[in-house]
Amino acid sequence: MHAQPFTDAGVTYTPYYFDVPLDYADSSKGTLSIFARALSLTSDGESAKPWLVYFQGGPGFPSPRQNGHNGWIKRALQQYRVLLLDQRGTGNSSVINHQTLAHLSAQQQADYLTHFRADSIVRDAEFIRQQFAIEQWAILGQSFGGFCSLTYLSLFPESLSRSYITGGVPSISRHPDDVYQATFKRTIDKNTAFFQQFPKAQQLCQQIADHLIDHQEFLPNGQRFTVEQFQQIGINFGVADSFLPIYYALENALIEVAGQPQLCYEFLNSMLMEQGFQTNPIYAILHESIYCQGFASNWSAQRVRQSHNEFNYQKGQPFYFTGEMVFPWMFDQYKNLQPLQPAAQILAEKSDWPALYDQHVLANNTVPLSCAVYADDMFVEMDISRETLAIMPNAKAWITNEYEHNGLRVDGEKILDTLIAMGEQTAATLI
Repeated sequence: MHAQPFTDAGVTYTPYYFDVPLDYADSSKGTLSIFARALSLTSDGESAKPWLVYFQGGPGFPSPRQNGHNGWIKRALQQYRVLLLDQRGTGNSSVINHQTLAHLSAQQQADYLTHFRADSIVRDAEFIRQQFAIEQWAILGQSFGGFCSLTYLSLFPESLSRSYITGGVPSISRHPDDVYQATFKRTIDKNTAFFQQFPKAQQLCQQIADHLIDHQEFLPNGQRFTVEQFQQIGINFGVADSFLPIYYALENALIEVAGQPQLCYEFLNSMLMEQGFQTNPIYAILHESIYCQGFASNWSAQRVRQSHNEFNYQKGQPFYFTGEMVFPWMFDQYKNLQPLQPAAQILAEKSDWPALYDQHVLANNTVPLSCAVYADDMFVEMDISRETLAIMPNAKAWITNEYEHNGLRVDGEKILDTLIAMGEQTAATLI
């Protein structure tokens, strides 16, 4: 079903809604609503251009709300119609948050959430492809969207003409412990670079952390703000041009009120705005499960953190920010995650996760696959990406240190143009 289209800046936007099974193996469990928005050049009219489906990073975030004829969308629309998919649980699809899960028991919440990983997301896309009666389409996956892309290549390779991935080639077999050992080291490197550029920042961070240890400070939503939460803004180190804004935020964090130090409201409000887990809990509750196939995560990042004691701040010790990791204490501290704590524990202990990838299928891949692999990526380790690509024929990687993890957002037109050209070269060799 599609709603009324509209146009903006020479682009036509057509919204679609689909009713899909919650569980493709058991239709008795009910349905979900999946939203997708088609974009095409208005001048194309009823064009027969092929389709490109975009898989968003995350997990647990909606597809971008495009504003203007620019970025990677501009390059894509030159030769594709683009479908922006709100992955199940996000955006205009059936939403997952603390409100929509409140009526379920912890076990029911956990059982429900098992159907929101990459395998289900890909099956939704395949459902839509069949509804559209499209023989094949191309896919573009950013970050976690790249994980979805390899799942698609594993489950339905015959449905794909091309695959493009930016900052998102995962291991297809490793335990998340291996992933976090690598990303904690990358996070240390980013901390070192930040504090070298802004030597005063270390002192400011220690002052803020010490203040949080000695005093109770509360965010605008009434949640107590802690050192651990403060450390998590280091996730921004994984994207371009983040150092200076963080330093600016530190400069005026502490003010004096009636002769006593206090964190200013502006700083506290900005810290709340950093907590995407409050509005997108899938990102927290399913983050480690995106790596799990037949084994439990058992709070992998928390266990690996204990082997990197520098992240466990104590007074008088250097301060380190953390990165893209989730920890069990978040479900005690974050206001909107607290109701989901029992379900999160069940999912952390779940060991019978089904496979997300088929190594045999990927080892016989015939779909031209082009990837941008970022050498200094703080979220997706380059060496692990190269390990996966090495087993896949017809996969080409553009390895670059020109961009951070958000390269597609920063310079998407150039990046997608490069990947499309690589894909054409690969396709030419298959003829």
